[in-house]
Amino acid sequence: METTIQNPMTVFSFLALICAGIYWSTQQGWAKKFYSIVPPILLVCYIPAICTNLGIIPAQSAAYEWMRDYLLPLSLFLLIMGTDVPMVLSVGKKAIVVMLFGTLGVVVGAPISLMIFQDWLPPDIWKGMAAISGSWIGGGANFAALKESVDAPDGIAGAAIIVDATIAFTWLGVWLYLARFPNLLDRFYKSDSSALADLDRRFRDYKKATQRRPEMVDFIFMVAIGLGAAVVCGAFAGTVYPIVHPIIEAKSSALASVFSEFTWLILALTTLGIAVSFTRLRNLEQAGASNFGFAALYLFFTSLGAQADLARIMDMPVFLLVGVVWLFIHVVFLMIGAWLMKAPLFLVAMGSEANLGGYASAPVVASAFYKSMAPVGLLLAIFGGIIGTYCGLLAAFLLRMVAN
Repeated sequence: METTIQNPMTVFSFLALICAGIYWSTQQGWAKKFYSIVPPILLVCYIPAICTNLGIIPAQSAAYEWMRDYLLPLSLFLLIMGTDVPMVLSVGKKAIVVMLFGTLGVVVGAPISLMIFQDWLPPDIWKGMAAISGSWIGGGANFAALKESVDAPDGIAGAAIIVDATIAFTWLGVWLYLARFPNLLDRFYKSDSSALADLDRRFRDYKKATQRRPEMVDFIFMVAIGLGAAVVCGAFAGTVYPIVHPIIEAKSSALASVFSEFTWLILALTTLGIAVSFTRLRNLEQAGASNFGFAALYLFFTSLGAQADLARIMDMPVFLLVGVVWLFIHVVFLMIGAWLMKAPLFLVAMGSEANLGGYASAPVVASAFYKSMAPVGLLLAIFGGIIGTYCGLLAAFLLRMVAN
């Protein structure tokens, strides 16, 4: 379909204008009541999706590729660079356990949901579900790995992409809404959100005490080191991947499928960001480096929304229903893990988004709960990316058993 806007720079400017308009409106008195109910990041996701489906902007553009390759790494690097890493790691144990329960829910939910709807679906649909299971435990790279592992036909894989994106996108919206109620599980599970709230408060108090008015040189440094990190880590990934991949492939094709070039980029970026957080460059946080990082991250999210094809959601309604049941089973296992660990809602959200979300959405959901916790989401998403193909292969094996 021919769209009104085609030029990549114009597309980027249009998305930036949408993002700026949304966050400008959050500061206006007439919109306060609306935003007390609807998180602005939801509009950042869904307004571009509506614009795409109205034919205003394209579903595919070089602008989206640039935002993925440079804007996303820049944002993640700035968020990690200004983080108190020991504080982030202090919430790791419970988060990982709850996340693994969510992973188990994805693996177990795949054959159960297929068993329920098998008679209304094509025989090869299990292959599409295997690809989704990879995506739901780590992200798009694992989707591609599982698609190739089970040799999913393009038609089935295309339908799987729609179901994957629709469920994951909608589920993101649910968590962004629930972030307004961080104490929701405390009473039922005897969990305690006060420690997380205290960590967030201490971090914000420290930030407020050390904050200074940013100078022009601060912004120049933020852009320079953010884009510099994206370029350097991208070059590192591009150099390491072709050298290391054949070696890993010879040892284990499953392991090789986990470490895509983009995975190497994220790992390098995270490592560099953590290292820099122990240097004087972390002082850029006093000038608002993380705010700059969030701005870049939210801009990137407009590109994700723009690529959501809402018009094709109902092409395979039964397959979409499979995804809903599958998600429900994932949630059941999450709740069991949260009950055993007495985990607050924040850790349940992180456990879920580290599975169904990925490198970009997990930090956004984390920051919706507690602004300082965005790196927790990123680190869990990296862990999910590493285990995604292995757990996806287990889900594929179970799916094939049911299909046969």
